[in-house]
Amino acid sequence: MDKSNNEGKAKKHIEGKVTSDKMEKTVVVAVNTMKTHPKYLKRYLVTRKYKAHDPENRFHVGDKVKIQETRPMSKGKKWEVIY
Repeated sequence: MDKSNNEGKAKKHIEGKVTSDKMEKTVVVAVNTMKTHPKYLKRYLVTRKYKAHDPENRFHVGDKVKIQETRPMSKGKKWEVIY
């Protein structure tokens, strides 16, 4: 099957807040999600951090951004900033 026309998987999109912009062309984005404990049914906050590609260094700490899954650019950078 030829996947040249973007017929592969749909790319994931998530929203978060920039927590670090100290790297060249890379920002760290913190994404918060609420989970429910399976036994106690208590809700709790889970924060995950993703490194995202920002080629023009447009985004800074505190900015809300949307990131999209992309090909791996390095060991830890597999996302890119959309806006």
